Amino acid sequence: MRATTIHAPFDMRVEDVPDPVVRQPTDAVVRVLRACICGSDLWAYRGESARKPGQRIGHEFLGIVEEAGQDVSGFAPGDLVVAPFVWSDGTCDFCGEGLQTSCPQGGFWGTPGSDGGQGEAVRVPFADGTLVKLPAEAAGDDRLLAALLALSDVMGTGHHAALGAGVTKGSTVAVVGDGAVGLCGVLAARRLGAERIIALGRHQARTDIARTFGATDVVAERGEAAVAAVRELTGGQGAHAVIEAVGTEQSMRTAVEITRDGGSIGYVGVPHGSGTGLDLGVMFDRNIALRGGVAPVRAYIPELLPDVLDGTIDPSPVFDMTVDIEGVPGGYKAMDDRSALKVIVKP
Repeated sequence: MRATTIHAPFDMRVEDVPDPVVRQPTDAVVRVLRACICGSDLWAYRGESARKPGQRIGHEFLGIVEEAGQDVSGFAPGDLVVAPFVWSDGTCDFCGEGLQTSCPQGGFWGTPGSDGGQGEAVRVPFADGTLVKLPAEAAGDDRLLAALLALSDVMGTGHHAALGAGVTKGSTVAVVGDGAVGLCGVLAARRLGAERIIALGRHQARTDIARTFGATDVVAERGEAAVAAVRELTGGQGAHAVIEAVGTEQSMRTAVEITRDGGSIGYVGVPHGSGTGLDLGVMFDRNIALRGGVAPVRAYIPELLPDVLDGTIDPSPVFDMTVDIEGVPGGYKAMDDRSALKVIVKP
């Protein structure tokens, strides 16, 4: 089959790899209908996070079960399913607590020895604990498939950030970052009842989506100018809840400075760079809480799925470019040069 591999910075290839097979009785093989490229994949693409030459890549996909191991009870060939970006056994203490990202037997797609999502098929370990079944009729609806694909990562991650930030009905929320996760954070904040949502972003195509998703205000400035703008919009106080969806030192510093005293930051931007921008003394003095991390999206899919199916939330606009499997390298280039927000892959 064909699958995406990474060989060096900016060297993405689509190559022939062995077809996946059931190795353990708890495995399933899923034929990929939709996959996508994540902003976090760009750190490997740019050489800012290490990968072995030839390593598989991609962690967001949905598809059709082709084969199921003898111990798989929840799925059968022909089922339409979505996979969260981490597989998990579904039986450990952490899985029981809704923190599947800490499952001792879990793992991330594309790590050495595992399949990546940007290919024609994927071997899924612990299928019963990992996959979530989707309505079969969704397979014929391109827009709905895109919205459902967002549940594999960005929508659940935005929701995790909103929960970490303590978004409640009537609250004021600020979202740092206009990538797909930040935009889904806007959507999640609206879903949770935020009254005012301030989106920080410099790219009009993206901030236009933010407004569609529920942003009431847009701040295009960065750094101290952005802090001043948010403070002005909030009567000098800052936002009750701040979503940090970038992961740089500057973005975290901005998040701290625009948080209202007694407020919270939900951080889901993958940290990268020389520091975090955190001053614990400032956070201590102002009673600012910090919660977040790797989103356990497997815990959130059952909650978010009905709202996607009935149209209450529609994250599909975050996808603004479509490629086939051979076009994946071009998709990376488009996201890297910001001519695309998020690329969907149709193998």
